[in-house]
Amino acid sequence: MTKDNLYRYLFDNASVRGELVQLEKSYQEVIAAHDYPVAIQHLLGELMAATSLLTATLKFSGDISIQLQGDGPVSLAVINGNNLQQLRGVSRWNGDIAADALLQSLFGKGHMVITLTPDDGERYQGVVALDKETLSECLEAYFEQSEQLPTKIKLFADAKQAAGMFLQVLPTDGNHNEEFEHLSVLTETVKQEELFSLEAEEVLHRLYHEEEVRLFEPVAITFNCTCSKERSAQAIRTVAKEEIDSIIAEQGKVEMGCEYCNSKYIFDAIDVEAIYAVSPNSDTTQ
Repeated sequence: MTKDNLYRYLFDNASVRGELVQLEKSYQEVIAAHDYPVAIQHLLGELMAATSLLTATLKFSGDISIQLQGDGPVSLAVINGNNLQQLRGVSRWNGDIAADALLQSLFGKGHMVITLTPDDGERYQGVVALDKETLSECLEAYFEQSEQLPTKIKLFADAKQAAGMFLQVLPTDGNHNEEFEHLSVLTETVKQEELFSLEAEEVLHRLYHEEEVRLFEPVAITFNCTCSKERSAQAIRTVAKEEIDSIIAEQGKVEMGCEYCNSKYIFDAIDVEAIYAVSPNSDTTQ
């Protein structure tokens, strides 16, 4: 049975919602594109789990990205997702990075940018500092700042699997903090090995066996890169033809690479002539 699923659940006796995510194949596809240091593999796994959990909270069709930036050895780590639970991601770094490097030593003085882009409607962006010890704590600070809803997040990754849990008070009338605190204490006890080795139903039973939990059907998570030769051609068309012609004259081809999946797209002189022969207004590629 595939591990790449997101599970939503509700408590019948509390105004709190929960999510559980388990990643394996999709996570492996993201980190396989580059020779990432172990610490970055772990970071991207946690970031994938977090993006999946946050994507599940979206009430619209569209995209979400969680981007970490800083002045440390890791300058960028980003995961993009959408309401279909299709994820992709990449990181950029310099130098040697210790396998046990923590968040602040990776990014130095950094910040996290969460961007929500509905297919219809206005784009929203929230920014919080990377001033906590873990990604989970930084995300909890984001929710405290942006939605003022008590939120608990647990994230795990070991370069083979990634997983996470999300707990949040429902935006209903009344103060439900006491219910949330009780369930948060239970959620805090979850162990990495449980999320990696057990089915979601068993994890929830272990954590909340005295609660009334309603578990919904899982949603499959996949790695999906949106790159294509057509998109690369569109990018070439934004550059002056004389500049592209000089590359063709020197190298015999133009090569475009995708940072996310490491795919390569090659364009020769004939391809380039065809690209610039097409009017930008008549191009229908996506």
